Amino acid sequence: MKFTTILAATAFAITAHAAQAQERVTYKSAKSTSSYYQMGVQIAEAMKEGTGGDILVTLEESQGSVQNVMEVKARGADYVFTTPPALVGLAQGGKAMFEGKSDPAFDTIRALFPIPSLTMHFVMSEASGVTDFAGMEGKTLLLGKGSFGAREGEKYLGLFGLEGKVDLAEVELSNAVSALKNGQIDGFVTAGSYPAPNVIEAAATTGVTILSLNEEQIAQTKRTRLVIPAGTYTGQDSDVVTTSLPVVAYTTTQMSDDTAYALTKTFWEQREKMGEAAPWWLGVNEGLMAAINGKIHPGALRYYQEAGFALTDAQM
Repeated sequence: MKFTTILAATAFAITAHAAQAQERVTYKSAKSTSSYYQMGVQIAEAMKEGTGGDILVTLEESQGSVQNVMEVKARGADYVFTTPPALVGLAQGGKAMFEGKSDPAFDTIRALFPIPSLTMHFVMSEASGVTDFAGMEGKTLLLGKGSFGAREGEKYLGLFGLEGKVDLAEVELSNAVSALKNGQIDGFVTAGSYPAPNVIEAAATTGVTILSLNEEQIAQTKRTRLVIPAGTYTGQDSDVVTTSLPVVAYTTTQMSDDTAYALTKTFWEQREKMGEAAPWWLGVNEGLMAAINGKIHPGALRYYQEAGFALTDAQM
């Protein structure tokens, strides 16, 4: 009887210790149909594998980055979310969509690590003969509707003197590759983490030219410069210089330093393995740290300092 009691007590103690050691984190990303939701699935798997199950990530669907930031007001120490750094700055300043909605909780937001950026792709068929933006005049272009890529694409046409000089196709972006193949359009604009699946398909089956922006054009867009390395897509023999909207995983100062450290360390250690399954992770490197224009969580900061990452004073 005593032996049974001792065994039960021991089992209880082991279970209690395991429960204490296990950390549960909620990761709020994007709509379930988006690539960013799929990235969240991959991060959850990577955290479980990389920590031996010590960190378990629950993925939540989101309606967008603004919602992710707003929920900081009601969330606890286990909350991780994704958003462009610019939105964090707007929230902390009570500007734009956050005007009149300021909250002290916004000042507790801290960065963990960058994830793949929304990268602009201006994709033209080889048959169109277009190799630069000026050559788009008189061509038929698919922008899509309502997306970040569609809004940016329309903005760039205006900035580069092409407004009203390009025929805009009334076709859904999901049909871009087939429309390009059958000559219904000369090109399309898409924003996604590179390598983007629809660009991979177009490059492999149709033959395309992905347009580069010059430095003056990049300055006009007021977006972050990004280079898509040569060889990313079939037939891409040289680097493509384009623009991007950085996206970062954030938490708040409520999260413990140890948890933030473990999340950040595991992310970078698992990044290459994630990239074997999904190449967009290979575009995440130390260079993307510059896109974090606010403070980094102290726990994450400890990892970056150990790993020798170059950081700015504003990030510390």
